[in-house]
Amino acid sequence: MAHPELHDPETDPLATYVLEPDDLRSLLRRIVVGPGRATHTPVAPFTGAPIAPVPVSTPDDVVLAARRARAAQRLWAARPLRERAAVLLRMHDLLLARQSDVLDLVQIETGKARVHAFEEVVDVANHARHYALRAHAYLRDRRVLGVVPGLSATRVVRHPVGVVGVVAPWNMPLIFAASDVIPALVAGNAVVLRPDPATTLTALWVAELLDDAGLPDDVLQVVTGGPEVGAAVVDAADAVIFTGSTRSGRQVAAQAGARMIPTTLELGGKNGVYVADDVDPAVTASGLVRTCFAGVGQVCVTAERVYVHEAVYDEVVEAFVEATAALRLGAGLDYRAELGSLSSATQLARVVEHVEDAVGAGARVLTGGEQRPDLGPCFYAPTILADVPAEARCSREETFGPVVAIYPVASDDEAVAAINDTEYGLAAGVWTADERRGWSIARRLRAGSVAVNEAYVVPWGAVGAPQSGWGASGLGARHGREAIQAVTRVQTIALQHGTHGLVGGRGPGIGLDRLFALGGDVMTPLYTGALRAMKAVRLP
Repeated sequence: MAHPELHDPETDPLATYVLEPDDLRSLLRRIVVGPGRATHTPVAPFTGAPIAPVPVSTPDDVVLAARRARAAQRLWAARPLRERAAVLLRMHDLLLARQSDVLDLVQIETGKARVHAFEEVVDVANHARHYALRAHAYLRDRRVLGVVPGLSATRVVRHPVGVVGVVAPWNMPLIFAASDVIPALVAGNAVVLRPDPATTLTALWVAELLDDAGLPDDVLQVVTGGPEVGAAVVDAADAVIFTGSTRSGRQVAAQAGARMIPTTLELGGKNGVYVADDVDPAVTASGLVRTCFAGVGQVCVTAERVYVHEAVYDEVVEAFVEATAALRLGAGLDYRAELGSLSSATQLARVVEHVEDAVGAGARVLTGGEQRPDLGPCFYAPTILADVPAEARCSREETFGPVVAIYPVASDDEAVAAINDTEYGLAAGVWTADERRGWSIARRLRAGSVAVNEAYVVPWGAVGAPQSGWGASGLGARHGREAIQAVTRVQTIALQHGTHGLVGGRGPGIGLDRLFALGGDVMTPLYTGALRAMKAVRLP
C-alpha cells in the first residue's frame, strides 16, 4: 500500500491516498460475488474523496457463500483444536507485524484518529491470543454429577453450530470483522461475514490476514452489500452475530427467531457515567474525555450522559470543558490528532440535528457545538451541553457522535436512578476515590458492563469477561466463554455404569434397573434415604 505523509488538508488532502492496484485486486477477489454485479464506492470521511469501487453481492451470492462455507466447515471442525488455535496465534503475529497497513485502512474508511484505530489492533490481537490459549478450557467436555453418584456419569459436550453469520457495522471495522469471527473459527465453525458497505476493505484485509495465517480455503466467506444482503446472511446461517441499531436488531431477532437459530445482538445505547463527590476533578476530567469522545463518540460503549455530584459539579465541569476544548482534531495517518472525523455526512447531520434541537429547547453549549469544515467535510467539535431538558432528543436518543450532556445530582441514589432511566443498558461508568463505593454503585447500574475509574477500555479489554447489552441494547454476549457458547450447540451425554455386569459385560448389573426391580414399596424408601444423605453431605 502507498502511505503518503499527510499535512495540512489544503495542501495534501487524503485524496492522495490510494491502494496499489495489486493490493486492491487481492482484496476484492475475496468477495463472493457473481459477474456483472453492481458496485458501491465508499468515500473517505476525511475528505469526501472516493476510495475504490467495491462489487456488491446479492442474496444468491450469499447462498453460494454459505454452501461453500458449509462444505469447508466439516473438514475444519475435524481438525484438532490445537491446529485451529495455531492459526489464531499466527494471525496475532501477522497483525502486529502489518499493523501500519491496517491502521491506514481503518482511518481511511472511518475517519477516526490513529490512536483509536490502534485500539482496534489491540482488541483483535487480544482476542486471537485469548481464544488460542483458552479455547481448550471453553470447549472441553464438562463432567457433571450423575443422578446416582458412582453408578452414572454425565458429560456436557459442545459442538460447532456449522456456519456462523456475522453482520458487522462500520464504526469499528477491524474489531467487528475479526473479534466475532475468532471464537467462531476456533470452535470449529465456518463464517459468512457481511461488513458494512462503508468499511468493506478492512474486512477483506482481515480475510487476507487469516488466509496468510493458514485458515483453509472457504472457511471464511465475505459478502458485501446492505440490509438485503445482511438479511440473506441471517437466512443462510446456523447462528447469527449482529451489531447495529436497536431497530435493525429487532428485525434480525425476529428473523432468526422464526428459524430458531442462536442470535447474539449488540445494539444501541445511551450510556451514563456518575462522578461522585470524592474525586480529583482534573484526573476525572481526563478520564471523561476518553469515556465520552473516543472514536469521536462513535463507539458503542462511550458515554453520552454524565451525572456529577453537586458538591464537585463546578470544578469537574470546568476541568472537563478545558480538557475537551484542548483536544487536537485533524486528518492524518499519524498520531498527532487526538480526534478524527465523523464517519459520514449522515452521522454529521444527526449530530448537528441533536445539538440544534437541544439548544432550541434551552440547553447551553459549554464547548464545541460547531462543525469544523476547515479540517474536512465531516468534522465536528467535541461538545458538552448543560441544562439539557428532558424533551430534547439527545436526552433520550443515541446521538453516536461527540456530544455529551452533563447534569448535577445530589446523591449516589439520584445518579443511579438517572443512569438507569433509559430503555437501554449497554455500558455505564462510575468515578470515585472509594473503590468499595465504586463496586457497590456499579452493581446497582442496569448495564451489561460498568467501568469504575476508567473509560470503556477496562471492561472491554477484559476479553475473558462477557460484554452484553440489557434491555433494548441487545441479547446474549460477546467475549469470554459466552462467545464460544453462542456459536456452539450443547449436548448432554449420560452413561450408567455396570448395566451389563461388572465382569466381562455379563452377569447381573448394578444400575437403576436393579433398583426399579425392587418394586415401589422397597425402592421408594431406599431412594428417599439416599436423597436425604446427599443433602446431609452437601452433594450438589
